[in-house]
Amino acid sequence: MTLRIDIAGLPAEQLRFAASPLAELTAMLHVLAEPAHHPHFAAWAREVCAGMRPELAERVREADSLWRSAQADFLLPAHPRPTLAEELADVDLIDDETYATAALVSTCGSTRIAARSPLADPASRERALDLAQARGPRQEAFAESLLTNPSATRARVRDTLEQCAETFFDSAWAGLQPQLAADLRHKQDLLRHKGIRAALDAVSGAVALSEDGARIVIDKLQDKATSAHDGGVTFIPSVFGSPHLAVVHAAGWRPVVQYPVAEAAAPVPLDTVVLRLDALAHPVRLRLLRMLARSPHTTGELAHSWDLSAPEVSRHLAVLRRAGLLTTQRHGRYVRYSLDLPQLSSLGTDLLAAVLR
Repeated sequence: MTLRIDIAGLPAEQLRFAASPLAELTAMLHVLAEPAHHPHFAAWAREVCAGMRPELAERVREADSLWRSAQADFLLPAHPRPTLAEELADVDLIDDETYATAALVSTCGSTRIAARSPLADPASRERALDLAQARGPRQEAFAESLLTNPSATRARVRDTLEQCAETFFDSAWAGLQPQLAADLRHKQDLLRHKGIRAALDAVSGAVALSEDGARIVIDKLQDKATSAHDGGVTFIPSVFGSPHLAVVHAAGWRPVVQYPVAEAAAPVPLDTVVLRLDALAHPVRLRLLRMLARSPHTTGELAHSWDLSAPEVSRHLAVLRRAGLLTTQRHGRYVRYSLDLPQLSSLGTDLLAAVLR
């Protein structure tokens, strides 16, 4: 499973390394939404949650599908700016259809919501709402709001982000900037003096340059390809994003890679991890497990995402459950499966890092 970015003939200067306030704020919000993914930030998360006004905490929860399992593409800017205000102003320039489509991908847990715009096509709208309903009442309410009144919903999301900046982000960002600046200097020096391959090797053990130098190859859940010939690739370092490696790759968006700074060690290759555990030896089960690491899913959602039948998915889930790697919770007529992070963690940090990235 790899994501491939075509850079054949692309000048080295079109690989840009830059820090982004908006991307780092998004990473922090992910930590608050999924603290189990980030035990090293547990104390920080508790402190922030304790000091957050109840009204703001509720607003963060109502929009958390934008950053809980996968960041909406507009939250990882291709053209990072020095300030959060400038980056939010750039987001304001995105048209409603593009914004809504990106938001609904993360809200509905699917990259294939509909062929037509859910803002204009009734069938696409219903499909998006059905998928959001399966994710939970908050996701359904957010999707309904976005589809009914995109302008008001966008303004509310922006105001929530601005309140987060005042409450906890601005002070944290000031402390992070020296670390991010040092990482950027290192990457830029490698790119300038040793070339693209050396710079990519320093980004992450999950990022590499193909042997012919024509593609960036990233070990991710997606098995997809995109091109960087319309503007290049942006690499954004993140402190709070560790251990995740987030990538913008959808058609119409400039590729963006948000990578964790100062990885302690190169991730173990997935082939090695697969050989260690019989329960994960099947490639479909490994895909399902990695998807469930992002957020809970129903059998139907998993089947839809991977073009599998529901009975086939059920059989694979049963194997993972017998291995003690999954938990279940019923929400109305839906049963949602979740990754049991403590059980996975007990198998080793290498496996945990490989599944969560």
